[in-house]
Amino acid sequence: MESLLLQASIYLGAAVLIVPLAVRAGLGSVLGYLAAGIVMGPVLGLAGAETEDLRHYAEFGVVLMLFLVGLELEPPALWAMRQSLVGLGGLQMALTSFVAGLGLLWLGFDWREAVVLGLVAALSSTAIVLQTMTERRVLRTPGGRGSFAVLLAQDIAVVPMLALVPLLTLSPGGSVSPEQKEVGEAAMPIIGFLHSLPGWADTLVMLGVVGFIVFGGHYLTRPVFRYVHASRLPEMGSFIALFTVAGTAFLTLAVGLSPALGTFLAGVVLANSEFRHQLEADIRPYKGILLGLFFMAVGIGIDFRLLAADPWTLVGLTLALVVVKVLVLAALAEGFGLKGRDRWLLTLGLAQAGEFGFVLVGFAAQETILPPLVAQKTLIVVSLSMLVTPLLFLAADWLSRLGEEQPSPGYDPIDEKGRVIIAGIGRFGQVVNRLVRMSGIQTVVLDHDMVAVQIMRRFGVKGFFGDPTRPELLQAAGLSEASVLVVAVDDRENAIKIVRYARHVRPDLHIVARARDRVHVYELFQAGANDIVRETFDSSIRAGRYVLENMGFSEYEAAQRSRTYFRVDRAAMRDLAEIWVPGQPAHLNEAYVARARQLDADLETALLEEAGQVRPDPEAAE
Repeated sequence: MESLLLQASIYLGAAVLIVPLAVRAGLGSVLGYLAAGIVMGPVLGLAGAETEDLRHYAEFGVVLMLFLVGLELEPPALWAMRQSLVGLGGLQMALTSFVAGLGLLWLGFDWREAVVLGLVAALSSTAIVLQTMTERRVLRTPGGRGSFAVLLAQDIAVVPMLALVPLLTLSPGGSVSPEQKEVGEAAMPIIGFLHSLPGWADTLVMLGVVGFIVFGGHYLTRPVFRYVHASRLPEMGSFIALFTVAGTAFLTLAVGLSPALGTFLAGVVLANSEFRHQLEADIRPYKGILLGLFFMAVGIGIDFRLLAADPWTLVGLTLALVVVKVLVLAALAEGFGLKGRDRWLLTLGLAQAGEFGFVLVGFAAQETILPPLVAQKTLIVVSLSMLVTPLLFLAADWLSRLGEEQPSPGYDPIDEKGRVIIAGIGRFGQVVNRLVRMSGIQTVVLDHDMVAVQIMRRFGVKGFFGDPTRPELLQAAGLSEASVLVVAVDDRENAIKIVRYARHVRPDLHIVARARDRVHVYELFQAGANDIVRETFDSSIRAGRYVLENMGFSEYEAAQRSRTYFRVDRAAMRDLAEIWVPGQPAHLNEAYVARARQLDADLETALLEEAGQVRPDPEAAE
């Protein structure tokens, strides 16, 4: 018991110490878990014989991840993205696998090894790329959307890849994976019965299991889930979620199919279920823990003596992998019309190998397709390619700046001008635009999201596709003649940038800006906005008024207090904005803290005065 607790503490402690550091450094959690495993294994030698057992159990995290991937893929959404998925994503997978496989055959690899390693080369790191693009706020650009389509196609392709690997086994009669062996030992009567069936009957059983998963997902899960949730026991949600995944994995393994295929299919079937979000919330923590342990086990198992013994070969293979992917992605970016920053974002952002490569290599090694030495070298190459991802994004930025003089393609020519310019047509900008236009005032709407602009046009609202942060676009929209500018973009930095530029060129312009929070209010105030609207402020006051009405206050009294709170708080925001210091946490600004405490006291006094209950002054009483 003591040794078990000690090992658990070591694994968990290494993850807690190293993974947050990797995330802060912009390397992502996957590389953080790998680094934790490397420190525990090759560096400090803290990992023992339990690593294989840990990896065996942690592989269930891969099954959970594929279930969640399927759960997020609603069939209508997949159909809407079919061109990008099949075109851009499918071509990237096929071309990269083909080119890499030919190169490996030329280097003397066996054709089975070349097939598996070519598939590994075609994958990119979903975790690292999406996190990096989100942090850089480029996921909604054309290049970001193209990258997302490629990553999604890769995630979907992992399922048939894992199903393909056993078919490449060196054994003529087919091999039995360790998972299938354990299932056979646990359910020997079932396995024995299946093995006694002729080939055609075995195929029918496989099709029957797949049909049962689809039928059960549509018709059986709903009454079962309702029955379980009727118990009102929170832990039952986790039980039924894990039972769904484990049971599906068992069925597919029992008939010789990949558990990844079964759980992915179950996730897709349940994507339209009303229990989808609850399933995702119940499973995601287990997936995160098990997948983290899986990557730690991979890091522990990497033999860095191979890298030290032959560094130039492994570094050369890593560079060759990156170059092959860059050439393929550059050709596809050109073919699909991506230019400038978007082309480099797709080309260099996806040029590394991915975390699913660890899964595929491990599975191929278990199936004896990859010799242990080849598998170890492949893990090192995949790890090195992922480590250079931050450098690839820096290179994409540098190459994008070289071509900045070229205008971004595809922006709409603006053929209208109005007294009001609205930058951003999300949920906030839509309401503002409808109110102003229905009051007879002409508006010009700008948004960098082509999908949002097209949707609004379907409803008769004309908008223009373009980046509102670009000065030339604001000028084309009539900034020099406009009376009001409404800044309703989602990104807080872009909002500040637009306000600062507009105030610089038009000191007389009235600027209404949407703010995320108090700090954003201060930033917009200092940038030059006239009216700043916190997006949840008015609705929060309205909710508070309903609370007062249900606590005994009359409608008039609740409305009066709401108006007083609104008036005093808005005035307080301007006072605090004057003494707020950019870059300094508010709680470390002594003047800010003192003024905030005084304003809170003033607000409480004003509300008490509304009710005729002025709080006695303790100093006056003395």
